[in-house]
Amino acid sequence: MHLFITSLNSGSNGNCYYVGNEREAVLIDAGISCRETERRMLRLGLSMQTVKAVFISHEHSDHIRGVSLLAKKHQLPVYITPGTLTNAKIPQRDFPLKALRGYEPVQIGDLRITAFPKQHDACDPHSFVIDYQGTRVGVFTDIGAPCEHVIAHFSQCHAAFLEANYDEELLENGRYPHHLKRRVRGEKGHLSNRQALDLFKTHKPDFMSHVLLSHLSKENNSPELARDFFAPHLDATELIVASRHEETPVYRVGVNPAVLQLS
Repeated sequence: MHLFITSLNSGSNGNCYYVGNEREAVLIDAGISCRETERRMLRLGLSMQTVKAVFISHEHSDHIRGVSLLAKKHQLPVYITPGTLTNAKIPQRDFPLKALRGYEPVQIGDLRITAFPKQHDACDPHSFVIDYQGTRVGVFTDIGAPCEHVIAHFSQCHAAFLEANYDEELLENGRYPHHLKRRVRGEKGHLSNRQALDLFKTHKPDFMSHVLLSHLSKENNSPELARDFFAPHLDATELIVASRHEETPVYRVGVNPAVLQLS
């Protein structure tokens, strides 16, 4: 069966990813405003009524900035680990909060969402896979290095939001101070284009139909660089570069995947 996916925004200015079937959907992170989330979904022909929950990966502001107002307005349960909640300093909590734990699947209608640990400089960071009747989508961003958890889940996905944060040469020669360069390329920082491509080439399953390169750095990467890095290695997988300024189209993932044409 099909899942429908889109990146509503991806980058250090805010991250929010939509995954759902025809009846229900979830948001992974809510790092843009409630108004902008609604506006972008409307432009795509998606209804907020299909969104049944928000899952938070970690406490950095570009992943939680919009969650309070969005969850309050639409009375969405927010799934978040206890450690992330303690460090998130969410300003208001007039909405349901649900404890999230690694490898304890959460059932949202017919969607099954599983969080699993990742390496990042946050209190209790997790990535996610979303399953629906045999179709699996993964969200793999904010990762310093591909640990065994990431590799195992990536190799089972029909589509993936995959971080390609920085170009190594641009970072090295750029204006970031040394301590920030060290953080970005450290084992709890972000994936470079090369690291992302190595993961893709080595562990991509034959049935992966879409890869959405995500969380690109404004300073140390460009859509063109990331796309050119991956282009010779795609085979039958469609490459999309998620923008830090606007939503992507909605993609249908599963048997006979395609871009969803909405009237």
